Amino acid sequence: MKRVLLKLSGEALAGEQKRGFDEATVTEVAKQIKTIVDEGLQVGIVIGGGNFWRGRTSGAMDRSKADQIGMLATIMNCIYVSDICRYVGLKTEVFTPFVCGAFTTLYSKDAVEESFAAGKVVFFAGGTGHPYFSTDTATVLRAVEIGADAILLAKAVDGIYDSDPKVNPDAKKYDEISIDEVVAKKLAAMDLTASIMCMEQKMPMLVFGLDEKDSIVNTVHGKFSGTKVTV
Repeated sequence: MKRVLLKLSGEALAGEQKRGFDEATVTEVAKQIKTIVDEGLQVGIVIGGGNFWRGRTSGAMDRSKADQIGMLATIMNCIYVSDICRYVGLKTEVFTPFVCGAFTTLYSKDAVEESFAAGKVVFFAGGTGHPYFSTDTATVLRAVEIGADAILLAKAVDGIYDSDPKVNPDAKKYDEISIDEVVAKKLAAMDLTASIMCMEQKMPMLVFGLDEKDSIVNTVHGKFSGTKVTV
């Protein structure tokens, strides 16, 4: 692989506290990213906002406003993780699909390619910039746009199961599954919109648990215990 889109779970970055950031966890993630970048891999990153905001579960808010707050949560996450990446020696750029003052750079494909050419890790913050689309959908959209070889889906769960392992202790984990089957069975790897887009655009995924030791590096090296989603 020459270029990947890494999707990080906001919840997983929060560690055991489940809210905000766990600096030790984020630093470990940044070190792993540096390892694969130093090996020559170009890395784009999308981060979920679940460690700060899950407003769509509230019946007291307009969905569009709740999603806008969620977009801001992903920007906070990207700025933080980006800075930790800089701390470990990486160069970074944070893009958003809308103007965000001096905090970020306005997204364009050309600007992203320039950042990759300069050896930067590229962060895609703010989702798609529109309500009703999750960071899962933003992940697939950016992966397709930048021509990623695969999506690396780092979650709080260590792969794709036939049911929720937090609810069903007998849930079966898939070692490998086709994206067609993921869509047909509505499995919770990503939301359905994102999964259908993966199927249509033939974008493969590698799904794994972020909290496993060296999980990102191992996944890139083909030594992971998660779920391979084929196209």
